[in-house]
Amino acid sequence: MMNRSAEVQRDTLETRVKVRLDLDGTGESRIRIGVPFMEHMLDQVARHGLIDLDIEADGDTHIDDHHTVEDVGITLGQALAQALGDKKGIRRYGHAYVPLDEALSRVVVDFSGRPGLQFHVDFVRARIGQFDVDLFQEFFQGLVNHAALTLHVDNLRGINAHHQAETVFKALGRALRMAAEADPRQADRIPSTKGAL
Repeated sequence: MMNRSAEVQRDTLETRVKVRLDLDGTGESRIRIGVPFMEHMLDQVARHGLIDLDIEADGDTHIDDHHTVEDVGITLGQALAQALGDKKGIRRYGHAYVPLDEALSRVVVDFSGRPGLQFHVDFVRARIGQFDVDLFQEFFQGLVNHAALTLHVDNLRGINAHHQAETVFKALGRALRMAAEADPRQADRIPSTKGAL
């Protein structure tokens, strides 16, 4: 399988975001985006997905965190798409259930080539520290649109918003890892009857 790494930079009037990733890494991460709770969540994706992830962002967080969080999702999605290339030989589908104390979340991924998001997380409060939980949906929408993947995110239970979020991002890492893994039985084939994803 080819080298599955990518580097993408996205500059707008609102943000500057740079993402470097290696899908076949060891889970090392350096996240510097100026939004501490989101940095913590992205670290979970790297660690549990065994994805080496280096993300740097400079955004208009003096207004709020919206543009930065959304644009990190967009740029991470672009980097995922670039690293996966034509998707030959991957498993394509991945899923994970992850608990954290009372919380339990399920994430299912399909590198389908079709952006789709089903996000079902009823957070028990509107903020985790200073972080607005509405921004998670913006992050995931940017990610799926630019990685061209289908993503189902379900928090099945939880009474602590931090735990709800953390189980989602840990499950995302594990589901991405499963979906992006090489499938020796697929060899050099694209995992679709259409012959393209």
